[in-house]
Parts: sequence; C-alpha cells; structure tokens
Amino acid sequence: MAAFAHWTAIALYIATTIVAARALARAQQPERGLLLGLLAGALIAHAISLAHTLFSPAGYRFDLLAMLSLITWVVNLLLLILAVSRPLTLLILIFAPIGALTELADTHIWGAVAPHQQLSSGIAVHALLSICAYSLLTLATLQAIYLYYLNQQLHNHRPVGAMRLLPPLQSMESLLFGLIAFGQLLLTASLITGFIFVGNLFEQGPLHKTILSLIAWVLYSILLWGHWQWGWRGNTAVRWTLCAFAALMLAYFGSKLVLEVILQRG
Repeated sequence: MAAFAHWTAIALYIATTIVAARALARAQQPERGLLLGLLAGALIAHAISLAHTLFSPAGYRFDLLAMLSLITWVVNLLLLILAVSRPLTLLILIFAPIGALTELADTHIWGAVAPHQQLSSGIAVHALLSICAYSLLTLATLQAIYLYYLNQQLHNHRPVGAMRLLPPLQSMESLLFGLIAFGQLLLTASLITGFIFVGNLFEQGPLHKTILSLIAWVLYSILLWGHWQWGWRGNTAVRWTLCAFAALMLAYFGSKLVLEVILQRG
C-alpha cells in the first residue's frame, strides 16, 4: 500500500506539472477541474505515503528529508485550497515537481534513519506548529519573489503573457501579507510551545536554531509593522521577506544539514 501510494503521488505530481506547464506556455488558463483534481489526488497519495514514512512501530521520523517532504505536502495543500478561488498556476508549477522530488528523495536517497522512539504531545504540537509556519512562510517568500519579478517587468514595460493568468497585483500583494501575518502567528505559537515543552532550547546543540528563529521572528515583525504603519511594499517588502526567510531556513534546515549530513560524513 505504501509503495503504491508513493509512486502514485509522484506520477500525479508530474501530471499536475505537465498540465500547469502547458497552460503557462500557451498563456491560457488551465482546465481548473483537471489541474486541481490531479493535485488533490497527488496530495492524498502523498499523505498515505507520509503516514507510513513518519510513523512506524519503532517511532517517529524527523530527519531532514522527511520534514522536507512533509513541508512540501503542506505547501501544496495550501496551494490547492487557495487555487479554488485564485489562479495560482505558476506556484503550482513550482511546487508540484518539488513534491515529486521530495517524495522520491525521502524514500530512495537518504537510506535508513533511526526514528525517535518517544515523543510527548507537547513536542508534537510544537513540531506541527513549526512545520505549518515554515510552509506558510515558504509560500509567502515565493509570492514575494514573483511579485518582484512582475513589478520589474511592468516598470521595464515588458509584461509577460502569464500575467493574464494572475489576479491584480494589489490582490496578490494582499495575499502575500496575509500569508506572512498568518505564518508569523504560527511561528509565534511555535516559539512559545518550544520554550514550554522543549527543555534544552538554550543548550549548545539547539542554541543557534533558537537564536536564528528569534531573529526571523523579529524581522517578520518589523516587516508587518512597517507595512501596516508606513505602507512598506514592493522591493522593500521583498528584501525584508527574503532576509527573514533566510534566517528561518538556516534555523531549521541549516541545523539539520550540519547534524545529519556534514557531521555524520565528516
């Protein structure tokens, strides 16, 4: 069952990518029912595969690739929900193949990973909030980059054909700050639960992760305050978003990369 779900998810992600790519190449809206149906099927199969990956009689997997696969699943789920009312074909084109790649890599590249045998409910809540926060802020970062690209095209009087597939820039900017605000709320909850339930946040191992997460939280807070109080938008918003996201990714994936790859193979 797990193997069937695994390969089904990869195949449906690839099919979703093809449908989205063909639509963008022709500067046409894709057949919404087909695109969203394929993505929904990929997400269902991916969820079944993830359940077998993350949970086993031996414990829980929280290694780098397992978390990448889970975060990609959450991002694609958010895209599916948002795409019901908004044309987000380009973002689907970006994340559908990433979903296929992380699902493939998680099972076939990393090899055997020792699972965690004990996990309290408090730490599980902290992990879930962290994953949801990372997913929302990842989506917000891609939205910021694409808004920057579109603004540059408009300023240079070189509008791209795919722009007709998108809602107005003002609506996309509102979506960006909505994603950042909700992601910041989840990040705040993640930090609070971390301080409550994770007893070694300020020990040598996770110290840099804690500090970088706090730096990211401060940067996102400044960005939201600047937007609401002083009307920050455009390139200013993009720069703050990228800096905050870089700190957040270094906090999580940077620490896992060092611990699970560099130190293990050094």
